[in-house]
Amino acid sequence: MISVVIPVYGCKTCLDELSSRLASTFATIPVDYEIIFVNDASPDGAWMKISELHEKNPHIKGIDLARNFGQHHAITAGLDHAKGDWVVVMDCDLQDRPEEIPKLYEKALEGYDVVFGRRVQRHDGLLKKASSKLFYRVYDYITGHTSDHTVANFSINSKKVVEGFKTMREQSRFFPLFIQWMGYPSVSIEVEHNERKAGKSSYNIKKLVRLATDGIISQSNKPLRLSIQFGFFIASISFLYGLYLFFRYFFLAEPVQGWTSVMVSIYFIGGLMFCNLGILGLYIGKVFNEAKGRPLYLIRDTTENAKTTDSNYTRKRS
Repeated sequence: MISVVIPVYGCKTCLDELSSRLASTFATIPVDYEIIFVNDASPDGAWMKISELHEKNPHIKGIDLARNFGQHHAITAGLDHAKGDWVVVMDCDLQDRPEEIPKLYEKALEGYDVVFGRRVQRHDGLLKKASSKLFYRVYDYITGHTSDHTVANFSINSKKVVEGFKTMREQSRFFPLFIQWMGYPSVSIEVEHNERKAGKSSYNIKKLVRLATDGIISQSNKPLRLSIQFGFFIASISFLYGLYLFFRYFFLAEPVQGWTSVMVSIYFIGGLMFCNLGILGLYIGKVFNEAKGRPLYLIRDTTENAKTTDSNYTRKRS
């Protein structure tokens, strides 16, 4: 069986075409399949559409989250409920083409546990492509990994990988980085990338910065080490400058003046201290969030629950 996990937000109008193209794609592969739509509190009434699709096609299942938990939490919910021997993760906006799934599956059968789709020609906005490239460069520098900015969520993963992913319950989540961190045999292949069919990306600059910060802090403590190194560097410069002023005053009889330079130095050092405290506060905040032990997501309803409720109601009536 192949499971397809699809987080849904703001793309209700894409679901009919997406489900139809997925069904046509799996008709060409000799495997059973299930399609799991995870409604991440989509504001356009996507849950009603998912329920309708489930009635038409029993291969389609739906999970309705209690509120908007975020894309990567929605992916986690889908993976927690996936039953397939292989699990495909893709977006709902039809930029990830269902017709590329057989290519990913065939490559996985060569002995890979993870196969990512590499978007050589991305049909995204300039800001999104630039921010993605910048994030991965900063992430690689801080963590020491080598990442590919053309790779996103679109991938096929073995059951072993999915089971490993399910053991990782951090609140800060980024699906591709978690998969790469596990280290199972993986490869990326070129896939076609389409333009977005409906809606617009919910990732604005603020959300992208937050996602980047969470991803970096959750994967590495190098920012703390960098702040310590920079602090020692500033302290060394200050010490050497102090020796220079000492020499001028006692050996050259030059009075040390410069109220402005003193104030600038105070503000500079004060700014660095606040910056370092902010970095430390981010890590403490992440520890606080993890210590609370809250669930990664809450489910309002599923298509299976709705079906069970309807059948129970029918029996009571009869």
